[in-house]
Amino acid sequence: MSNVIKGPTSAAGGRAAAKKELPEHFKAYKHIWVFIEQERGQVHPVSWELMGAGRKLADRLKVDLAAVVIGPEGEETRSTAIESFCYGADLVYLVADNVLSEYRNESYTKALTDLVNTYKPEILLLGATTLGRDLAGSVATTLLTGLTADCTGLDVDADGSLAATRPTFGGTLLCTIYTLNYRPQMATVRPRVMPMPERVARDAARIIVHPLALVEDDIVTKVLSFIPDRDSAKSNLAYADVVVAGGLGLGSLENFQLVRQLAAMIGAEFGCSRPLVQKGWVTSDRQIGQTGKTIRPKLYIAAGISGAIQHRVGVEGADLIVAINTDKNAPIFDFAHIGIVTDAIHLLPALTAAFRARLSPHSRDRIAS
Repeated sequence: MSNVIKGPTSAAGGRAAAKKELPEHFKAYKHIWVFIEQERGQVHPVSWELMGAGRKLADRLKVDLAAVVIGPEGEETRSTAIESFCYGADLVYLVADNVLSEYRNESYTKALTDLVNTYKPEILLLGATTLGRDLAGSVATTLLTGLTADCTGLDVDADGSLAATRPTFGGTLLCTIYTLNYRPQMATVRPRVMPMPERVARDAARIIVHPLALVEDDIVTKVLSFIPDRDSAKSNLAYADVVVAGGLGLGSLENFQLVRQLAAMIGAEFGCSRPLVQKGWVTSDRQIGQTGKTIRPKLYIAAGISGAIQHRVGVEGADLIVAINTDKNAPIFDFAHIGIVTDAIHLLPALTAAFRARLSPHSRDRIAS
């Protein structure tokens, strides 16, 4: 693939030299598409977040924004298509077939690649969820195009190319990646990286129904039963209004309990930085950062976290970041709204006691408001 990473300098032998005339058969590719991820009648919120980002790209390029809805026949799939107009879609491509009742890579890849080859989008965006990552890689491979995964920023440059920014080298560097001379340009974006757009009630407009050229007997994989993850509801970091997190600066697993105590007192979710997961102190579902959860809370309290790029890209969407660290030169103070240079081991119990004294048993549930 002609994937080009744009470094800190723009030498003559860089992206400009790599850019060639777009092959003639790709010049018909236009418009922005967003894959609307739904399972069992529930749309993943990242799809609406991507509609907001897609709307901005479409307006800049002066093209249409299309939602792609793939699912079983019935009212739920049709309702998802109609709801897409409330998040900015100009039109919807709909593939509805009972073969698509459960997500399977083969059937969904067939549906999406057929749509792309028929209607030719310039840019295709998917959520970097478990489902989205599986589907995006398969579709990009089938279409022989490039894919930039886990993006933290999307833009278009002067010549209309998608500029997809993501951390690389273990989260120590941000790179902007271009897919040159191939279409569609594909990217996945993690939940909560993009802000949720406002829902505006709109009537349904154009819905293009496309048939699925596949029958059940053609699919190797069979779904025998659905067993929900019993732990799936335990952590709600990505959509919490208040998050308290701890890092290696806390020194021990015992001291991390101070984070959990403060979170419990104010009705918050608790999380951690990557080193604590690597040490086995906290489970991976509580990790915040590029290789963990991306969060956009109203309040984020970070205790003993240095704030490397890997962590920063996971939290910089927070409305208010309060950082507690003994090192006044810690990178987290570069992007925190409030910085407190002190030992979190002493401050966290004091904060918990202060909240306990001021909050009634019911107010902690309303603190985020």
